Amino acid sequence: MKASRRLKPIIPREAALKGNAFMGYSLDREVIRMPLAPKPVREVPRMNQTARLTVSAMFLAIGLVLPFLTGQIPRIGSMLLPMHLPALLCGFVCGPLWGLITGMVMPLLRSLLFQMPVMVPMALAMAFELGAYGLVAGLLNRLFPKKTGYVYLALAIAMVAGRIAFGLAMAVILGLGGSGYSLAAFFTAAFVQAVPGLILQFILVPLCVAALRRAHLIP
Repeated sequence: MKASRRLKPIIPREAALKGNAFMGYSLDREVIRMPLAPKPVREVPRMNQTARLTVSAMFLAIGLVLPFLTGQIPRIGSMLLPMHLPALLCGFVCGPLWGLITGMVMPLLRSLLFQMPVMVPMALAMAFELGAYGLVAGLLNRLFPKKTGYVYLALAIAMVAGRIAFGLAMAVILGLGGSGYSLAAFFTAAFVQAVPGLILQFILVPLCVAALRRAHLIP
């Protein structure tokens, strides 16, 4: 009797390069092709409203405490915009609604608890600014493809929208008080003095979003 021929597993070069083609078995000169089992795809769990509320409260707490830390940095501590970071991240992580709520509550609550920033006009104007940050970041994060480049785009648009909301709110509040708010004052406060904070946001926010996505904590 002839000895039974053994099947020798081989992986064709194309399969090795692509990583998901097929497993081949050689039988003399014949090749029997068998499909490989697909790799399981890990689904990203959706946060329910309780989880969104909890995470939003965490971002709110960070926004209340973080200014104490950045305030210890000489010269640029007040220019780092510490409350802006958790407001933006809340929009990316928890969505537009919770980003809006957290962003608006943060400066008002901090003004009530610590008298910083002052309620009128700064805290009121910042409520519209940070609310716009969270709202626009959350909306664009849902609409845009989940790629790093679109995180930067959504962040840039959200930052511009927040700055515009801040300027409009300041103009209305100061106008009601009998004062004016010039365009030069707006550009100085919103952009010139905020350069360190804007750079920090462009560095940290995309890194945090990318890390959360790699960990499958957010879509």
